Amino acid sequence: RDFNERCAQCSEVNWGVTDGGRFYCRSCHNVTERTREVVNTDFITNSRVQTISKGLRKQEKNDGGCEWYICEGFQLVLKKQAEALEALGVCPEMKDEILCNFWRCYLQKSKQAYCKRPAGETVKALSVSESSTDVDSDPERPSLLHLLSLSESEGDLRTDCSFASSVSKVSESTSVYSGSVDGSLYLMKNQKEKLRMTMPMTLSFCYMALLWLREPITLSELLRFVVEGHIPYLNIFQHFPEKMKLCGLDLKIFCVESWPVYDEVFNKLHELAAFLDLPRFPDITESCFLHPDMLCMKYLMEANLPDELHNWTCRVVKKIGIGEVDFLTLTPGNKSTRKVKYDVLAAAVIVVVLKLLFLLDDRYEWLLSEFAEERNKNNTEVCIFYSGGPYFEFKKWYEVVKHTLDVEQKKLDEERAKYLWRCEKSLFYSVKNKSKVLKRRQMVVNLQNQFGKLSGSVQRAEKPNPSSFQLRWSEENTDGSCFHGHSLKGILQEKCGLLTAMNSDYWLCTVKLCNEKLCGHLAHYREVEFPHSYHFVLGLFSFLLRIQPSYIHDEVCMIEHKLFNKKLCKKLKYNTVLRK
Repeated sequence: RDFNERCAQCSEVNWGVTDGGRFYCRSCHNVTERTREVVNTDFITNSRVQTISKGLRKQEKNDGGCEWYICEGFQLVLKKQAEALEALGVCPEMKDEILCNFWRCYLQKSKQAYCKRPAGETVKALSVSESSTDVDSDPERPSLLHLLSLSESEGDLRTDCSFASSVSKVSESTSVYSGSVDGSLYLMKNQKEKLRMTMPMTLSFCYMALLWLREPITLSELLRFVVEGHIPYLNIFQHFPEKMKLCGLDLKIFCVESWPVYDEVFNKLHELAAFLDLPRFPDITESCFLHPDMLCMKYLMEANLPDELHNWTCRVVKKIGIGEVDFLTLTPGNKSTRKVKYDVLAAAVIVVVLKLLFLLDDRYEWLLSEFAEERNKNNTEVCIFYSGGPYFEFKKWYEVVKHTLDVEQKKLDEERAKYLWRCEKSLFYSVKNKSKVLKRRQMVVNLQNQFGKLSGSVQRAEKPNPSSFQLRWSEENTDGSCFHGHSLKGILQEKCGLLTAMNSDYWLCTVKLCNEKLCGHLAHYREVEFPHSYHFVLGLFSFLLRIQPSYIHDEVCMIEHKLFNKKLCKKLKYNTVLRK
């Protein structure tokens, strides 16, 4: 009551006192350096003793580190990932406006910050130690984290003094070793607790921010950039400040020893969006990169397919309505709408179009290829090509793409096999073993250098610049390896003013779809049950998206049932009548 200075941030005079003895503003939660005078008459009668609190953090521990919390570690991870995305050309507001607000909302919803008191069994268990402190117990005192920004200094998050001091006592009394204050408590939490923060969830946060801004990066591209090392994820704790000691149980939280999985990151994104009660995301319109028409154009170029196929993909998208704004736009919490995987959906549309035109039954596409090859020979002899370039030969395209795909797949497998999961920064689970670990690590590095010199191994080249395209095909090549300008006239016929496929047959991947909620898939994919050509096309897009072929197969089945819904209904009714 005697402290009447105005707050430097909001100019209000509304002060409270933290457990550490510092004054804080109840209006804006700003903490000052001024401390409260404490009167203690327990051992000296009629004497006034002034004490100065050490504050929240012990800036220097015995090992040279400082107190830090798991949420601070994850905030640092998000900051590094956002900076990497910004370096790749993402909108600058993604970090400090979109991602930061999502992170603040998550901390509040999970009761870790921006709440009256951090919830959970830990706080209840520590209520005895809290009640013994002689401080103002105002319910509006700021909890765990004050207002923060992802642009703040690394690891510089202010925490609630009462929570910090009480958790410190518990962490000091436990036998489990951890560099963070709440590492052991974090892992002891109830497994059923909603959305405990994990490393894959950091990628979900990033993609959610990208999706909100409608940035031209798909989830498969984001995960590929992670694997290629352009976005920090594996061994990211090497970027932690020196004072943030990472050891013991912290390694189970931040040490990643597997590649991020598409489905896990995708599902966590939708769980996060619903958990945060986010509103409907900005509309995905025809001009957006994530629209099927735009993505189909990109994947047709990368798959070295004729440009004319884009007209057919657009027709399929319009026919079944998967280009509508309501279908594509994410509405969190709406269980009636299907979760759209934009990149997988576009790849599946191309597969369906190839089935419509070439059938992909290991027979019809080769017959068309022989016909196109013969026409191209005749045209070459007379030095004339019909408008639109040479006829597209499926066989030649298969041979060219398969050769390139095998080479690239071999490179990818070798890179993954040679990847060093152990980071340069030494990790240890116990202080007693620290010296042994450091000595052993230095020995390993010396041996690697010696064997490298003896074997004459070449140092790894610098990683190439990130690119949205993995396979590049140039029309300037004279070897005929680029098929972008080839024509489809050899397999099309004009009917009622529209170009239609000469092929009138079509085979369905499955007649009846499975329950996706029960089975996890709309249809089951087994390579031996499908034609080789179909499997090759799935494998091509599986490589481009770095996902399993079964994911694309699911979307193909969904598109087919939307496209042939009326015929399927008639067939099912006819079969039912026959059974009766």
